[in-house]
Amino acid sequence: MRKLAVLLLMATMTLSACALSPSPDDSAGAVTFLHLNDTYRIDAVEDGHRGGFGRVVTLIRQLRDEGRDVRLLHGGDFIYPSLESQLWDGEQMIEAMNFMHDLAPMYVVPGNHEFDNRDANVLEAVVAQSRFDWIGDNLRFATGNKVVDGRLRQSYVVEMGGMRVGFLSLTVHAEHGGNERDYAPVDIDYLAEAEQTLQDLERQGVDVVIGLTHLNLEQDRDIAALRATYPKLQIIAGGHEHEPEYEPGSPDRATIIKGASNARTIWRVDVRRDAAQGILVTASEIAIDDSIPSDLEYQRIADKWRESLLELIPYLEAKIGEAAVPLDARETAVRNEESNWGVFIADQMRPAFGEPQADLAFVNGGTLRIDDFIIGDITFEDVGRTFGFSSYLRHMTMSGADFRRLMEAGYRGAGPSKGYFPQISGYRICADRRRPEGQRVVSLQVPVADGWQEIEPDKDYTLVAPDYLYNGGDGYDFSAARNVSRPGSELKYLVVDGIVRAQAEGRAIGAVSDPNQPRIVILDGQRSECWPR
Repeated sequence: MRKLAVLLLMATMTLSACALSPSPDDSAGAVTFLHLNDTYRIDAVEDGHRGGFGRVVTLIRQLRDEGRDVRLLHGGDFIYPSLESQLWDGEQMIEAMNFMHDLAPMYVVPGNHEFDNRDANVLEAVVAQSRFDWIGDNLRFATGNKVVDGRLRQSYVVEMGGMRVGFLSLTVHAEHGGNERDYAPVDIDYLAEAEQTLQDLERQGVDVVIGLTHLNLEQDRDIAALRATYPKLQIIAGGHEHEPEYEPGSPDRATIIKGASNARTIWRVDVRRDAAQGILVTASEIAIDDSIPSDLEYQRIADKWRESLLELIPYLEAKIGEAAVPLDARETAVRNEESNWGVFIADQMRPAFGEPQADLAFVNGGTLRIDDFIIGDITFEDVGRTFGFSSYLRHMTMSGADFRRLMEAGYRGAGPSKGYFPQISGYRICADRRRPEGQRVVSLQVPVADGWQEIEPDKDYTLVAPDYLYNGGDGYDFSAARNVSRPGSELKYLVVDGIVRAQAEGRAIGAVSDPNQPRIVILDGQRSECWPR
C-alpha cells in the first residue's frame, strides 16, 4: 500500500460531516480532483525525493483503478521560469501536462508566469500545443490568433460524475504581482468578475462551483466570502503561494486550498452527490515523496527532455566548485528565513560594481528557483536552476532611513513562502510580522569596528539590488534611491565567478548559519529577542 500523507485535517465543505473518501460503491456518482499549482519542473526536486509529475501520474492511475472519475486542477505558473523554459519556452511542460491530461482531463488557470515573455508568440505556441482546458474569467487571450484566443473558456461548465460542475477562474493583476501584457489583459476587479461569473454559472444550472485561481491569499479570502451569497461556491483551489495553504470553509465561506510548488504537496478533492444531503465536497492534503513511485511511462518523457538538455549544454553537470556544507536552496528556506545559499548569493552582489564594494545588498527569495539542496559538488546546473530568468543588478545610494522603509516590503502580508522575502548582505535585520504593516522592522543594524549598530537615518549608504526590484517588482519602492546606475552585472554570472574563484583557491563555499550571529531574525511566539546578548 502506498502511503498518502494526510498533513492537515479533512475539510468538510458542507454542514454535514462525511467520509474523507467516497467508497468505491458510490464512485459512479462522484468525481475526484487532484489539485497542483506553481510547477516549474517536469521531474522531482529535493534531490529527487519530493514532487514530480511522474508520482502524480502514479496517483492518477491508482485512483482510476479504483473506478473513480479522476480530473486535474492546475492553479497556474508552469510555462516559466525554469532552466528548460529558457531554452524551449515551456514546450517540455506542455508535453508533460498533455500526458497527464490524456489520463485525467485537466483544467488550468493561467498564472502570472505564463505571461513572462513579452512576445505573444510564446503563448500562441503553448496554447496551440496543449490539449487541456484553459480557463480565465477576468482575462482574455488577445494574441490575434482566433483559434488560440478562442481556447480560453469563461463561465465554464463541465458534466462529470452525474453533476454539472462550474468553474470560477481568476488570474492575478499586474498591480498585485502579475504581468501586464497587451496580448493577455487582466481585469483587476476580481470581486465584480467573480460575481458575474457566479451568476452566469447559476443560470446554467450548476450543482457546484469550484474556484480555480492564481491570486494572493488575501484576494482568495475575498472571493471565498462570496459563498454567503452564492452557496454553490464550495472550494477555491488556488496558486501563487508556494507552500500549502488551508482555510476551512463554512456556510458563509468557501474553503481555500493551495499546494506546494513543484507538486511537493498536492490536494485531493472529492465531490459527490448524496441523496439526502446534496453535493458533498471534501479535501485532503497529500505529500508527494519517495513513498509514491514515479510512473515508468511518464518517466520516458522526463528522460527525453533531460537528454535534450544535456545535448544542448554538455557541460551542465560539470563541477565548478564544492559546498562545504549542504546549501539550503529550497523555497521553504529562501522565501522564509536566512539561507546559506541565499547568503552566498547576496554576498556576491556587493562587489558587483567594483571597489569600494557596496555597503548593502539584497535579493528577493523569488529570484532563487532551484528548490533543492546543493550538496557536495556544485555544478553549472545548480546555478542555472537557481536563476530561472535573468537578474541584472543596479547600484544606487539611499539614506539609512529610506533603506529601512524600503525593507518593510520584505515582511508584509502573512503566510509562508513569499517571493519578496529578502536574502541579505552587509547588514542584519530583525522583523516581527505580528506588528502592523510598515512597522515590522524592529531593528536594522550595520557592522562597525566594535560590532553592530543601528543604521544611521541621515547617513548615505550604497546599495546593490536586482533591476526587477528597482522597477517595482515584488512591491519594493525605490523612489528614494539616488545616483542609480543602469542595469549592470547579471547575478548568475557573478555567482559562477564566486564559486570558480573559491575552487581555484582551494576553498569550499557555504557555512552553517551561526545561531549566535544570524543575519535575519523573525520574532514570533517562541522568540522575543532580536540578537543574542
